[in-house]
Amino acid sequence: MKSSSHIPRKRFGQHFLSDQGIIGAIVDAIAPEPGQPMVEIGPGLAALTQPLVERLGHLTVIELDRDLAVRLRAHGQLTVIESDVLKVDFTQIAAALVAPDSGAVVKPKLRVVGNLPYNISTPILFHLLAQVDVVQDQHFMLQKEVIDRMVARPATSDYGRLSVMLQWRYAMENVLFVPPESFDPPPRVDSAVVRMVPLSAPPAVDVGLLSELVQVAFSQRRKILRHTLGRWLEARHFAGAFDVQRRAEEVPVQEYVDLALTA
Repeated sequence: MKSSSHIPRKRFGQHFLSDQGIIGAIVDAIAPEPGQPMVEIGPGLAALTQPLVERLGHLTVIELDRDLAVRLRAHGQLTVIESDVLKVDFTQIAAALVAPDSGAVVKPKLRVVGNLPYNISTPILFHLLAQVDVVQDQHFMLQKEVIDRMVARPATSDYGRLSVMLQWRYAMENVLFVPPESFDPPPRVDSAVVRMVPLSAPPAVDVGLLSELVQVAFSQRRKILRHTLGRWLEARHFAGAFDVQRRAEEVPVQEYVDLALTA
């Protein structure tokens, strides 16, 4: 599949990976093993798809672009889901991997990979967060500044709502830098690859409440929390101990989680 025969579409945020050295490094970071159930989001011109499927034997891909989906269906080792990834039910994909009469007690979990469209990368991350119970791990290429926010530590400028909402559920690391010239056409930003591994025993927190709490906290990140989260807690008649004389970025993830468990 040659990039010259397909014009990247801006509305899909298409930037096709073309650097073979980077492609090899990404596949090595993912480390696919034969038979593992893997789903690739946005396979595009199959730059990652082909080396992945050579190691796996079979791969499920999700592609929105109709022309690219037609090409991908011609590949005998791919199951193609032509859809907006935000409408895809990953729990159904995982369930379909187990035959009804197999008697399997432990259902396989999905390994999810992809070069995510930068314009909807955050919605995709939250879509998968809601289905994390069927995921073994995730490896995504994203805008580097997004990954910087995902893995940021407290008391840094990158630490924010995205950091908290993902770190309570995943162990994450930035595993590879990807420069613009690795793509066709080159994006105007640096990219990177993040590894996301769901935590084995996360706290049983109300995700909706945690999301609301964190959103309020970071709504005016330069102000101390007394003016934002403090008022929110007062409205809920919160009687516990929580230091609101800090800025939102100074509060560790665990403290936000603990607050959501007691607020």
